[in-house]
Amino acid sequence: MYIHTAAGGRSVYKLIFKETESIILTMKWNNSILTISLLLLILPFTFWSCLDNNAIEEHNWQLVWSDEFEGTAGQLPNPANWTYDLGIGPGNDGWGNAELQFYTDRRENASLDGQGNLAITARSESYSGRSFTSARIKTQGLFDQAYGRFEARIKMPTGPGLWPAFWMLGSNIDVVDWPQCGEIDIVEYRGNKPTVVDGSLHGPGYSKEKSITKNYGFENARFDTDFHVFAVEWTEGYINYFVDDVVYQRITPDDVSGEWVFDHPFHLLMNLAVGGNFVGFPTSQTLFPQAMLVDYVRVYKEVN
Repeated sequence: MYIHTAAGGRSVYKLIFKETESIILTMKWNNSILTISLLLLILPFTFWSCLDNNAIEEHNWQLVWSDEFEGTAGQLPNPANWTYDLGIGPGNDGWGNAELQFYTDRRENASLDGQGNLAITARSESYSGRSFTSARIKTQGLFDQAYGRFEARIKMPTGPGLWPAFWMLGSNIDVVDWPQCGEIDIVEYRGNKPTVVDGSLHGPGYSKEKSITKNYGFENARFDTDFHVFAVEWTEGYINYFVDDVVYQRITPDDVSGEWVFDHPFHLLMNLAVGGNFVGFPTSQTLFPQAMLVDYVRVYKEVN
């Protein structure tokens, strides 16, 4: 597990917002309980006026679900945890995004690498009328949860036209459809921009190009050369977006232009798309096969 540890088993997390950099997140482990405290140091009067200066907000996160992807090379993802989306989408339109790949449940596209990682692999090959294959796995029908901390440690692929994502959908999607079900994009990444990731929220009245989104970038590092932890912490009043030890975005009901629909269980998804409206086409610079490597996925709930 990746934690930047300081003395006493504590880790300091800096929250970065456009208006201020005045909040520090302190993290420490106590057996299986993750304790997080938000210390408000200097808070402008107009920023989060519902919170008092010097207020302390604590969360006790307890691990409730995880996949560490331990196993032999070539082993399929644990069927008790994951199932698959297959093909090119229910509308035969590349999953509504003009994606180019055909999603399969083959080990060539999703399997353990024998080094503690899941490899979701995009390949250039002719398959069922498409020129690329990949995988999209999900916990739908197996695990979902409302509220908590949801995180994964991932090493991204690289190259134009590659679009990996770790995200969540409302588990009522078969009843109310998208975007009424809600979508939380914990991380999306463009392979041609290896220093930048995005975190987004989709709902009724704020979906697709109208989604609530913000990007986070490195000056001297890349997302395709090492693993990084991507997470959200979701409560009734907000969703915070993390990259490693930085909280770079908070979204609240007041930030959306439509109904806030993030009050029911969501399930997890991970996929590596090829092409699509978000990233464009692969080019001669895009080498195949390419893999999105996932060290672990962990979910916590808050306990008293």
